[in-house]
Amino acid sequence: MSQSLEQLREEFQYEKTNSCVQCGYCLPVCPTYATMGKETHSPRGRINLVKMVGEGRITDLSVLEEPLDLCLGCRACETACPTGVEYGSILEAARAALVRRKKFSAPVRLLRKTMFRKVFPSSRIMKLTASALWLYQKSGLQKAARASGIMKKLPYHLGDFEAITPPAVSPAERNQAPVRVKAKGEKKYTIGFFTGCIMDAMFQRINRLSVLLLAEAGCDVLVVPKQTCCGALHAHSGEIEEAKRLARQNIAAFEQADIDFIVNNAGGCGAMLYEYSHLLANEKEWADRANVFSAKSRDISQVLAACGGLPDLQTRSGERVTYQRSCHMTNVQKVVKEPLELLTSIPGIEFVEMEDANMCCGSAGIYNIVHYEESMKILDEKMNHTKATGASVIITTNPGCLLQMKLGIEREKLTGSVRALHLIEYIAEAAGIS
Repeated sequence: MSQSLEQLREEFQYEKTNSCVQCGYCLPVCPTYATMGKETHSPRGRINLVKMVGEGRITDLSVLEEPLDLCLGCRACETACPTGVEYGSILEAARAALVRRKKFSAPVRLLRKTMFRKVFPSSRIMKLTASALWLYQKSGLQKAARASGIMKKLPYHLGDFEAITPPAVSPAERNQAPVRVKAKGEKKYTIGFFTGCIMDAMFQRINRLSVLLLAEAGCDVLVVPKQTCCGALHAHSGEIEEAKRLARQNIAAFEQADIDFIVNNAGGCGAMLYEYSHLLANEKEWADRANVFSAKSRDISQVLAACGGLPDLQTRSGERVTYQRSCHMTNVQKVVKEPLELLTSIPGIEFVEMEDANMCCGSAGIYNIVHYEESMKILDEKMNHTKATGASVIITTNPGCLLQMKLGIEREKLTGSVRALHLIEYIAEAAGIS
């Protein structure tokens, strides 16, 4: 075997492809295969392409770019797979190998470097971005921009996403966000709260409600300083080394706190934190520390459920609710029952499960921006199942899912009759916490 082929096998994690027996159990659960109908856009098809690279049958690596780029990374195939194929590892390794070899144009290279290395990891820049969004919304600029029609001319359908951007928190309110909150009543756990980058910038209200609900349930909560972006967007985009750097920073930050659990409220972030043990498995200095970190990582629904839920929830008579599952919570963290337990503990609601509840909504980080048309096909199918439930409330547990379902509501012209909320927002409403 030539050295170059041996290197390709290692980079693309060829050995892991041998677990795939091409049985096809992954096909019915794959959103891109369902909407595109191409074998190369299915999990087994993508695995077969990587396998052919490792066997020297594909030498032009560019043929892998579209199939891998159009994968949502929802990993439903892993849940369905009878042989335990590590599709997520294969996908991210292949993407990283392609990025190492790809010659990006100067503007794209600069944009990637700026966003991945300077913007997302910087709490200062993310806070400035949040403040700019607040100013845009409150100053009249938003109304003027919408009235001018310029939103319809923005690239990547960004005008559609601007329409469903949540109200920003003022800089003054942001500066008053709690960093340490004592448990109400008897303390059950001590929590280190993971704020995230997008969550802290765009969904700071949900973060604040998360901290208050944890305290209400009986937890001391500490917002650990010096934490940073989880690295999920980096890993999914082939920037594995930068993802590892962020993982090391987060591990070091949370090691400084005496806590029982590291708690997040975003399915995508949670999956990344959960997988730090895999990400750093080959780094001698960090492997054991990553294992400890991942073992402590929990979705907020797990901790609230372990605390016995929230007391004195208000009755919401006759409100019909459905639940859009986070792919990464379901397929990576395997957190399935706790969100439903919390949701159905709210007295008076009528919970209706949608058909194909585990199917991805098409958000997948920034997939719905860079692959808008493909994403909308998946979303439209999801909205068909959502409408069939007759629900007036759609509950999610991930910011990307939340925005995607809000966009689905807009596309179906259901604004005013249906609303999408994060699980934390809905529980806080029922608990009378604002």
